[in-house]
Amino acid sequence: MSTAPDNAVRSYIEAHRAAFLDDLVEWLRIPSVSADPERSKDVARSAEWLAAELSATGFPIAEVWQTAGLPAVYAEWPSGDPDAPTVLVYGHHDVQPAARADGWDSEPFEPVVRDGRMYARGAADDKGQVFFHTLGVRAHLAATGRHAPAVNLKLLIEGEEESGSPNFAALLRERADRLACDAVVVSDTGMWSADTPTVCTGMRGLADCQVDLYGPDQDIHSGSFGGAVPNPATEAARLVAALHDEERRVTIPGFYDDVAELTDRERQLFAELPFDEASWLRTAKSHGVLGESGYSTLERVWARPTAEVNGFYGGYTGPGGKTIVPASAHLKLSFRLVAGQDPAKIQQSVRDWVADRLPAGIRHEITFWGTTRPCLTPLDHPALRSTVRAMERAFGKTVRFTREGGSGPAADLQDVLGVPVLFLGISVPSDGWHSVNEKVELDLLLKGVETTAYLWSDLAENWQR
Repeated sequence: MSTAPDNAVRSYIEAHRAAFLDDLVEWLRIPSVSADPERSKDVARSAEWLAAELSATGFPIAEVWQTAGLPAVYAEWPSGDPDAPTVLVYGHHDVQPAARADGWDSEPFEPVVRDGRMYARGAADDKGQVFFHTLGVRAHLAATGRHAPAVNLKLLIEGEEESGSPNFAALLRERADRLACDAVVVSDTGMWSADTPTVCTGMRGLADCQVDLYGPDQDIHSGSFGGAVPNPATEAARLVAALHDEERRVTIPGFYDDVAELTDRERQLFAELPFDEASWLRTAKSHGVLGESGYSTLERVWARPTAEVNGFYGGYTGPGGKTIVPASAHLKLSFRLVAGQDPAKIQQSVRDWVADRLPAGIRHEITFWGTTRPCLTPLDHPALRSTVRAMERAFGKTVRFTREGGSGPAADLQDVLGVPVLFLGISVPSDGWHSVNEKVELDLLLKGVETTAYLWSDLAENWQR
């Protein structure tokens, strides 16, 4: 097995840097906004562009996969080694909407480079982080003298991630035989900071719903009837007040039954990060921390389940007063879930909890939207250890560990394909995902290239099947 020498990898990357960035600029110019029906042809054009680029990179198989919505791209490059592990790289080629009028300093789909940063929609989320795999695999081959990667390398690049991945799970199930692998590498994430390279080891799941409460058949006079009939707005407020106890724990019975508790080692790894709570609060536009007792801020947002009130409305909300008992009131609730929790079980627990707390005379409906399962990478998994070693070679620094408080399609990959999910990203918080002036740090982008150039050899050497 050939290991890529560091100097050979870096020399190859430097020699091909300009052409790599020129190609990325060309891709970023395609406004592949999945949320805008008028841009559906651009999303299709983006998929075709990427498939052609992957073919030019050397992938013997590069295909555009149609879905019930917008197309994904699949590529495959067999190793030729019978014991080589199979790795699937996930990312997405669709982007968020963007317009100069939103406050951008330049046209969002005309990339510009300033002070070592490339500004464009998709530069970090996620075209830049997908594209670094193309130069990375070429550097891997050039430095090792191989004609094929040291692993069986597959790519699946989605076209609807920014629209909630409505067809992704179905695509995975339909193509599960083609996508079979030993591990998934997700390159749609970031690091703690440019000075602190990190690997994410988990994402929370999600279940969210709307609770509609109905009392009288119409708004009625509060003087004539108030205090003698149930008020749906009052009952909604009682539900909200009862959602947490004095320790800020969720009171829904069974909510914590299956939670995978943090280990002492995991808590220690979180504590090693250079976390500045005051700075974090400024980023959160908030004025104090508050949450479940017994846990740090990072533990709360990364590794503990939560219940949040996203909206609360009903009755009269216009100017002045209107003395009524309203006919209805409404709540929007979301539940972030952690490893061990099953969204379907949480849904049923919420339904039971609401039904048990409402008085006679209040009718209710609960509508749940799509759910996302949590995912967690075992800290002792050999593929994670390879990822950390590859990053440490590229960055020349100790790699720390984080989790993500949000949710994403990584859990679908884990559940449908039945393999561990790893996260490899080089974006930093200042990159402005979904915001104006999105950018990617070019030095970090090339560190991503370098990491992947080392990763495939490390995986093959240390994780043979």
